[in-house]
Amino acid sequence: MRKEVERLYNEAISLLTELSQDATIPKNVRKKALEARDKLIRGDEALDLRAVSAVYLLEDLVNDPNISAYGRTMIFTIIAKLEALAREAAQ
Repeated sequence: MRKEVERLYNEAISLLTELSQDATIPKNVRKKALEARDKLIRGDEALDLRAVSAVYLLEDLVNDPNISAYGRTMIFTIIAKLEALAREAAQ
C-alpha cells in the first residue's frame, strides 16, 4: 500500500472506531459506523470499492434528525476521508 493510501486508510478506520464508541452518538449511527468500518477492513474487494461502500452506508446518516451537529460534522469528515481514500486507491 502506498504511504498516502495507508495514511488515509488508518485515519478512516480510527475515525470510524471513534464514532462507533462515542456514547453521545445515537445507537443506530454507532451501529452503521461499525458496519462501515468492518466493510472497509474486510479484504474481499478492492480498497476503492470498500471505501465507496462505506461512504454509501454513512450518507444516509447525515439526514438523521437525532444526530447532533458534532456527530454530523464527524460523519462528513469521515466521508471526506473515505472519498479521498477511494480516489487514491483507484490510481
